[in-house]
Amino acid sequence: MSDIDLGLTGRVVIVAGAGGGGIGTAVTKLIARAGATVLAVSRGTENLDTHVKPLADAGLPIIPFAADASTDEGVASILERARSAGGELHGLVNIAGGAAPTTWMPATRVTREDWRALFAQNLETMFFLSQAVAAELKAKNRAGSIVSLSSISGMNTAPFHIAYGTAKAALVAATRTLAVELAQTGIRVNAVAPGVTATPASTAYVGDDPERDRTAIAMGRRGTPEEQAGPILFLLSDLSSYITGQTLLVDGGLNLKWTHLGADHTSLFLENEDFRAAITR
Repeated sequence: MSDIDLGLTGRVVIVAGAGGGGIGTAVTKLIARAGATVLAVSRGTENLDTHVKPLADAGLPIIPFAADASTDEGVASILERARSAGGELHGLVNIAGGAAPTTWMPATRVTREDWRALFAQNLETMFFLSQAVAAELKAKNRAGSIVSLSSISGMNTAPFHIAYGTAKAALVAATRTLAVELAQTGIRVNAVAPGVTATPASTAYVGDDPERDRTAIAMGRRGTPEEQAGPILFLLSDLSSYITGQTLLVDGGLNLKWTHLGADHTSLFLENEDFRAAITR
């Protein structure tokens, strides 16, 4: 029997972007196993039914909830459901975001529409949901923890993916500023920046190549969603009670080598030559 208390038992945690079968689903499962009631939010019911409902059916304290976190109405519905989840609201994990393969292109081809869409998806959703959760915690005079997902692309350069990388870098900046503003209320704000992680979404442009992984990543392999979920749980829990405003790079040492760019400055992980040619045109 472990006597380590993560401080999550009986508390409610919102996970936005829980239904994709990747990091969001993995962290939903881990937080629930740590004792929290998880409000697992996804835009559509299909993903929730596929990836989250089986976890709830297995007895984990998870509430699947369909809502669009990119709208004010969606944010309001999420907070309303959290209030009736049975327990005190403690935290938020912002996983919602990402980028479709069609968003890869030279900086000279990025349109205002492209730019705004990626910022809305990866920065605005995080900010306005964090804002709402922080306001709710402050109104109830409760401490809490907010953890958001950045990316290694927001910590370094992001060739041919400038809008996504810049949005994820802006998320890091927003995390730091929110952390300062909320520090004396007891609300901590941190982020995790994954490196190349084997998720369903990443299969669109990252194939299996163990030899490439051994060359590019210090630890010699890609990460798993569960290996991203662990650090997120740490930052969410009382184990990190004196940490705020930080972005934890979880990349297996990819940034230490930074050898994943080829001679044309495209990622070596982009094994599809047609895709490579299309994004550099």
